[in-house]
Amino acid sequence: MNTKGDSDKELQNTAEDLGAQIEEVGRRQELADPDAGLGIVDRSINRIVEAIGILAMLAIVATIFVNAIGRYAFDAHLLWAEELVLLLLPWLAMTGTFLAVRRGTMIRIDFFFERLPARVRRPLALAGYVLCVAMLCFLGVVSVQFVQLFGADTSPYLDISTGWSTAALAIGGFAAAGAFLALLLREFVAALRGDSN
Repeated sequence: MNTKGDSDKELQNTAEDLGAQIEEVGRRQELADPDAGLGIVDRSINRIVEAIGILAMLAIVATIFVNAIGRYAFDAHLLWAEELVLLLLPWLAMTGTFLAVRRGTMIRIDFFFERLPARVRRPLALAGYVLCVAMLCFLGVVSVQFVQLFGADTSPYLDISTGWSTAALAIGGFAAAGAFLALLLREFVAALRGDSN
């Protein structure tokens, strides 16, 4: 005879098994190659951009760590630490944006989109890609104008051109727009062929 205690224990075991399965799927996804199945050119582009992002992140973390240790352990800090971090952040952000677009991991909420009829979803997705391309191109153009106006200014402590940092917004904006444009063209060609989503 099955008692309430047995039922609770079985439910707990099922929940633990489900939790373990979810954890395993998450681990496999995190460890999987995000560029699996891509050609050598696409993989190389992603790896180069990824390396730039990793170097920027390492430099930021190392600078903050060394500055914190110096401040609290030796009552001395690096005057230029915050400046370097601020100069590197646009590069980190734009490499991440570019890779997220290329790898299809850009955060989006599909709750309402998935509830639309199939005939409406593809045109809406294409319009979304067009909007993304336009916004990122606008970011690129405005960033180029900013670099032209203020790019020769230098940072106070490191004496590095601020244009070097702001150029990340122009380069990243145009690169991410190009990645969205590639998605747009792929979806448009699929729509012309009559391929389903």
